[in-house]
Amino acid sequence: MLERPWGVGAATGVGSLPGSDPDEAMRIVVGELEGFPHLAELPNAGPSSGMIGRAAALLVDLHTELAVSGWRFCARAGADERRARAASSRGLDVFEEHLQGFSGPVKLQCAGPWSLAASIELRYGDKALADSGAVRDISAALAEGVTGLVADVRRRLPGAQVVMQIDEPLLPAVLTGTVPTASGFSMLRAVEFLDAVEKLGQVATAISTAGAIPIAHCCAASVPVALFVDAGMQALSFDARVLDETGSALDDALGEAVEAGVALFMGLVPSIEPDDAKPRRAHEVADPARALWSRLGFEPERLGADVVVTPTCGLAGAAAMWPVRAYRLCVDAARVLVEDPTPVANGPANKPEQGAR
Repeated sequence: MLERPWGVGAATGVGSLPGSDPDEAMRIVVGELEGFPHLAELPNAGPSSGMIGRAAALLVDLHTELAVSGWRFCARAGADERRARAASSRGLDVFEEHLQGFSGPVKLQCAGPWSLAASIELRYGDKALADSGAVRDISAALAEGVTGLVADVRRRLPGAQVVMQIDEPLLPAVLTGTVPTASGFSMLRAVEFLDAVEKLGQVATAISTAGAIPIAHCCAASVPVALFVDAGMQALSFDARVLDETGSALDDALGEAVEAGVALFMGLVPSIEPDDAKPRRAHEVADPARALWSRLGFEPERLGADVVVTPTCGLAGAAAMWPVRAYRLCVDAARVLVEDPTPVANGPANKPEQGAR
């Protein structure tokens, strides 16, 4: 494994932000997450800036276009693909402008091969997931594409250490055979565990070989922790609310992952501002991570080193001012994990905030 480039008590974002101005989005990211900034994604700017459009633009020697049903493969590059590539290029330009001279970890994001295969349709038929050859081509093309992306960012920001997040929100559905066909009348077959590991591992290996840290993000309720670890991911990013829904099974899987040297990017701050007027306190936000650590029986001193705090998912659906507040909560909660890692049940209640802004 490559050495973790982030320090103790780190916080970062998942990726997406509201709005359509990349300059304003990166201003928020750099202003609030100065220790671990990420590339701002703006899906509200249109399909070319969405998760699938941005990742499709990275596929080497595979071409896509927009249809009524979404993205599909085509014979040659057209206007839709050029728009997606232009949007990605513009985002990287702004990323570079805001991080000139930066030294430290930076995070990029890209949809993974299985979520792409479950989303993009073939030229004359079903989703690519239905064709094992198409899935193989997607994995190879994406591995080559992320290699080029990492190299580009390392050239633009020579002092930065790149973390490459692979988003796989549809992987649980791929594994359980619950991805609908293009017609919507039936489901595509379930993919075997070892096949899923192989294709995702191809991308993770390419990232590592390029000198970046591969991490996996999945905001679904059933996070395939063991699969991500077997594929070579060095960190797992997930919505911490699933800990209450899945019980001890996920606890055990996460504990094994941490013991294997895998970091946890825990989504602790709501991605959409809560409806109630109650202010969120950093200690309250940090509680799920502190409680998990206590259940797993790990030394409290490890918590701030092994856990990075993030929002529960992307912030694209949030109100305009929530990202600033959410990122500040992430930073403050990460500080709590270092300074006060003991869960509330085992420590003083209502403890004053430590350095909260």
